[in-house]
Amino acid sequence: MGPIGWLLQWPVRALVLLLVSALPLGVEMANIGTALWSAVVIGLLGTVLILPLKLLLGLPWAIASLGGLIAPISWLFNWLITVILFGLAARLINGFTLKNGVSSAVLGAVAYGVISSIVLNLLGLADANFTRAALS
Repeated sequence: MGPIGWLLQWPVRALVLLLVSALPLGVEMANIGTALWSAVVIGLLGTVLILPLKLLLGLPWAIASLGGLIAPISWLFNWLITVILFGLAARLINGFTLKNGVSSAVLGAVAYGVISSIVLNLLGLADANFTRAALS
């Protein structure tokens, strides 16, 4: 999709972050500005950290999933990377907080990934994958 597609996704993802913060998941977003910055940071972290995280988790993934033969385990590792990126963004952005720590990161990342995927697909702006981790 390229840079134009990402620019079109950015405000949609920020609105999804606001929606996720309205759900009772323990994710708090101070305002729309915080949501916009958070969407940028999640995207940048995904771009910069996806390869190092996959290298770090590669051996445990290969052992647990028998080299990718067990698809649900591969799916879980992709979600683990998504949760890590979501949690890192919350630590870096003032006004983006996870009230319940890891459980808020897990629930928030899952909600963010699923809702983003649905909305972006409806708008014709998305790839078929639910997570950035699955794209690499």
